[in-house]
Amino acid sequence: MTPFGWARIARLGLVQMAMGAIVVLTTSILNRVMVVELALPALLPGVLVALHYAVQLARPRMGFGSDVGGRRTPWIVGGMGVLALGGVVAALATVWMASYPTAGMVLAMLGFALVGLGVSAAGTSLLVLLAKRVPEGRRAGAATLVWMMMIAGFAITAGLAGHWLDPYSPERLLLVSSSVSVLALLLTATALRGLEGAAPTSGASPADTAEKPRFREALAQVWHEPVARRFTIFVFVSMLAFSAQDLILEPFAGTVFGYTPGESTQLSGVQHGGVLAGMLLVALAGAIGARFSHHSVLRHAGSLRGWTIGGCFASAMALFALMFAGLQGMGWPLNATVFALGVANGAFSIGAIGSMMRLAAQGRQAREGVRMGLWGAAQAVAFGLGGLVGTGASDLARWLIASPGAAYAMVFALQALAFLLSAVLAWRLAAPVARAASVTGFHHAGESFAAGSTPRPQS
Repeated sequence: MTPFGWARIARLGLVQMAMGAIVVLTTSILNRVMVVELALPALLPGVLVALHYAVQLARPRMGFGSDVGGRRTPWIVGGMGVLALGGVVAALATVWMASYPTAGMVLAMLGFALVGLGVSAAGTSLLVLLAKRVPEGRRAGAATLVWMMMIAGFAITAGLAGHWLDPYSPERLLLVSSSVSVLALLLTATALRGLEGAAPTSGASPADTAEKPRFREALAQVWHEPVARRFTIFVFVSMLAFSAQDLILEPFAGTVFGYTPGESTQLSGVQHGGVLAGMLLVALAGAIGARFSHHSVLRHAGSLRGWTIGGCFASAMALFALMFAGLQGMGWPLNATVFALGVANGAFSIGAIGSMMRLAAQGRQAREGVRMGLWGAAQAVAFGLGGLVGTGASDLARWLIASPGAAYAMVFALQALAFLLSAVLAWRLAAPVARAASVTGFHHAGESFAAGSTPRPQS
């Protein structure tokens, strides 16, 4: 298989951008319409977003389907078709809620479920395609480019859709939603045209070809791979810590530091700027490591494992700093602390995504989609729980502790401990495998991850 250059990686980034455009329309803009224009309870969009995450438990099954077929493009295009349909159905449901609330809510559940299924099919197969076709030295940069393009899809769609929706009307909402979905689907089909090539006719072992196990058997095989199982646990814990902070940072700034809504929104922008800086930092380090692979120090500067561990640890330190900010209150450099948290989160994210790309091909052959789907499902569940855990812990702490600053400080401390646990899990991920390898002399996938070296090709 021909490795992907930057032009082909960017084409996959366009697909991720199209995916982000539909997702932000359904999980953000439609939610705002439900709460503000329709005056519905805020719990409703919260439940719908949680449903779209819950449906993503189907990711391992979607990945298995692409493993069996051998090609990822049909699953990406098909997933985007389901996602686009889900976006239109969700918008139609939102319009219905104005006149037929019950019917609209039922239809909205269908729409958000379709969004979750579409993301599962398209997102899982896109990541597998990246994992299999992007060379080792480009993985950090590829992950950064693709995720930055997805964020660009969020921003562009939110800005343009917000402009086109004014003044709001149900007809405008349907027109904007349908237009975004159709354009996203056309962009996906254009970007993927001729990208992957024909399905491989060789490379799988005779045993794998003869077996063709059922999904449950394939999932059990992957779960019994020590590295895949440990990485699943790491993804869940780290993403739970990552997502739990999202919904409490702005209320914390307003309650403890007296920020206005505009100032707290700007604070969120500071955090996102830090995330972007952290992503670019890891991409630059990866490029330097690949360029100067003969130099031991510079080569290890691009270690994805190192950035994953370091990003988790730095995120924990930034959250501990927010803990002290809650205890001290006014006078603490809140903006600088939040920017540092963003940088650490960005570095951790790209390190983890790059590591995921590395490990997807390690272990039994023709199971890349199942592994990627398993990790994607763990991430979706963590994101679904993260907001509930963060806000619930915040409410509980404020009920138990009289001082709001001290209550938020306790929640930030718990999140910091979760990131420290994530750093330990990442560090120990390959340790037992590496020790076994030193005794038996065998080379294991986990040892490659620990050393930051290029893994042996599996196909």
